[in-house]
Amino acid sequence: MIIKSIELCNFRNYERAEFTFHQGTNVLYGDNAQGKTNVLEAIYVGGTTKSHKGSKDHEMIKSGEKEAHIRYFVEKRQRTFKVEIHMKRGGSKGIAIDGLPIKNSNELMGLSNIVFFSPEDLSIIKEGPEERRRFIDMELCQLNKAYLFYLTQYKKVLKQRNSLLKQIQENPELKSTLDIWSSQLTEHGKKIIEIREDFIDTLNEIMKRKHGSLTGNKEQIEVVYQPDCRPEDFENKLFLAEERDIYLGTTTAGPHRDDMIFITEDKDLRKYGSQGQKRTAALSLKLAEIEIVENTVGEKPILLLDDVLSELDRNRQNYLLENIKGIQTIITCTGLEEFVKNRINIDRTFEIVNGTSKWRN
Repeated sequence: MIIKSIELCNFRNYERAEFTFHQGTNVLYGDNAQGKTNVLEAIYVGGTTKSHKGSKDHEMIKSGEKEAHIRYFVEKRQRTFKVEIHMKRGGSKGIAIDGLPIKNSNELMGLSNIVFFSPEDLSIIKEGPEERRRFIDMELCQLNKAYLFYLTQYKKVLKQRNSLLKQIQENPELKSTLDIWSSQLTEHGKKIIEIREDFIDTLNEIMKRKHGSLTGNKEQIEVVYQPDCRPEDFENKLFLAEERDIYLGTTTAGPHRDDMIFITEDKDLRKYGSQGQKRTAALSLKLAEIEIVENTVGEKPILLLDDVLSELDRNRQNYLLENIKGIQTIITCTGLEEFVKNRINIDRTFEIVNGTSKWRN
């Protein structure tokens, strides 16, 4: 699949801009704080409805404007789809596919498969479990419609259950209604845990291979799923935590508390790994993500690289570039010198200056 073009209106620092991309390697270059990353963010929003940074809709609207628009053309299985997204301050976003409005943004998930790689992806390795859960959820929601359904329902029920727990603190008689929400939570939560388990097993096998190649087999890595509870134990754990949940006013058991850890040399990489080891793990993770998408969907994903090459040494750069051949790639950088020096083939370049674009070739 490829993104053919994207049009922006009042998005971040862009008043109006249009980018037509080559199916090969596209480079957005320019000084810092000119808007290069904003283009990648718009592409990600066009594919998933969400910012890769977790930004709210109003934060992506150009300062002083009331609304922003994205028009995005993607080719998948030799068919071109037009995606339009309309963001408004103080209102929910509107989304249309081929001119037809959709009621639920989840309908867009999976139309495009995008892998976003930036220096901030180190946070998946070194930060808390929320970052890792977000990675798992975003990947599975693009690949698995059943998972998207279960996760959406789980979040809705979790919100309702937490609200009820707070109400029970004031009115204990409401406790009799808690079982309804607990039952629904376990129903959806069990499915989430099972799908995550299969995904992380697959991720582990591919990542081991990628990591071994990156390190000349000098270092091995293992990805370990740490569910808060097993599917068969969830109902009982939720029941045993009931009084504590009421006291705290929140649900303390379930897949919203899951984690996964990366192990090298029998140690937790997050706690004991060097910065170089964490960078290598992040690169292995993203390359594994690319392979999982291709194996699942039957097409290569769209790859977005945000100033990644400057963060990698020569060996890691070469390995990355060798592994993304044949994938449509959109790269941001501050200059073209590194590409020229390494004789990297560039199919199209755009110079970005203060929210404007100049197509160079």
